[in-house]
Amino acid sequence: MRDSKTRKARLTLGALGVLLVGAVVGGGVVAATTLGGDDDSKGASTSPTPTSAGPSPSQSTDPQQAAMTPEKARKLTLETPTGQKDGLSTGFSKAPGGDVSTIVYFWEEYAFLDDQKARQQLDSIVSPDAPGYADELISEVRKLRESIGLAPSGGTPAGITFSTSVNAVRATSLTGTDGQVIQVWLNYDRYSTNADGAPDKDPLKDQDVDFLLKWQDGGWKITNEPRYWKKRSFARAYVPDSHVSWMDGWQQVRHAD
Repeated sequence: MRDSKTRKARLTLGALGVLLVGAVVGGGVVAATTLGGDDDSKGASTSPTPTSAGPSPSQSTDPQQAAMTPEKARKLTLETPTGQKDGLSTGFSKAPGGDVSTIVYFWEEYAFLDDQKARQQLDSIVSPDAPGYADELISEVRKLRESIGLAPSGGTPAGITFSTSVNAVRATSLTGTDGQVIQVWLNYDRYSTNADGAPDKDPLKDQDVDFLLKWQDGGWKITNEPRYWKKRSFARAYVPDSHVSWMDGWQQVRHAD
């Protein structure tokens, strides 16, 4: 007979619409994301500076650009990682595009339900200038585990697998035109496969999360330092065929072949 905790996790994760995936507020990732629910927390943009990683739609006066949508526009091709370390892809450049590539790969690889693997990943990518940030994120992993009937610490229930796919990004500089510190909003879907091999019939779709990144020690690190945190902006809803989404800075991503 299948373990009762595994059954509960399977049923709960398949239900989508009851649990809070995670809300690290007051100094971390804003992922106030209800499984299967609407995200009404997305506010208006405060018109930050788009990074040079992609186009600058919010500043364009070209009529053709005004009619553009993320779906019509050229996708941002992510850099190809050159290695793996601590459970994360590595080798992204400091050049425009390396920052977005870093955070997209991180979010797609993040062990959001396994606190031990997540700790290894976070110790690698969290800035040394953000003490306690990794602990906050690990606390959210453990809270999520408890909310679906698992022990606070441990791995993903046997037989259950997840895949996260980032659809689009909204990258803006928090330090002017130099792009040394950026905020990246991610729009993503998350899918699961149940313990019996059956795919989730109601996957987590159209969810948003944001991170702050800065170049440090030869790579892009995530941070929640107050001096940058207070400069964050809130994205308008990502809609693939919306010119409003395009003007707000949303851009679809494509993984390198």
